Amino acid sequence: MKQNIGRGEFSQFPNLSQTSCQEDDVSTYVQHLNALYSDFESRFEDILTTVIPPWISNPYADIEETNVIIQEKLTELSTNEELKVRLKTDISNSGCKTTYPLLIPYYGI
Repeated sequence: MKQNIGRGEFSQFPNLSQTSCQEDDVSTYVQHLNALYSDFESRFEDILTTVIPPWISNPYADIEETNVIIQEKLTELSTNEELKVRLKTDISNSGCKTTYPLLIPYYGI
């Protein structure tokens, strides 16, 4: 905007483009915009220098890799015989047979 105003192009400011501006007025506007820009830079310096991790701007970039990892973990859990025995024992001892009867055929309790 500052460069456009400096060149006398006021398309971003429709009210300003309808009036005739003196060169002194234009330089005053440019000075104000420079001061505003400097103020924004100092106030928001921490935001401007923040490093944004790529997963924030594109959260689904690694979804295929994540799906593979999840599939591996699920396969690992489903083939863990020790865990199956422990779960079967815990379910039969905890009274889950009456609370969750649909688990009985799945776990063979």
